[in-house]
Amino acid sequence: MVFGTRFNSLRVREQILGTAENRSLDVYTLEVTDLGKILLVAGGLLVGLGLVLVLAGKTNLPLGRLPGDILYRGKRTTFYFPLATSILLSVVLSIVLYVIGRWRR
Repeated sequence: MVFGTRFNSLRVREQILGTAENRSLDVYTLEVTDLGKILLVAGGLLVGLGLVLVLAGKTNLPLGRLPGDILYRGKRTTFYFPLATSILLSVVLSIVLYVIGRWRR
């Protein structure tokens, strides 16, 4: 087969890769399918996080009321910054992610 002409090279390319319309349709289907999977996983994570927060609220954990959390109440304003809670959650999440990272190796 001679590949020197444009017609032959286009025909060979279509045989190998398929037509441009089919490729774009396959890429679109792949992207939409992947997006659907990502949305399902994200939704599942949000539901799981919501359940954890509801259960944590019923256990009377002092998160948000730790010594070191800043609370200022003025006449018409309230400023709240959970400094100690943020540091505690950062340390706990760092340890959990470190253990998961070591476990996966």
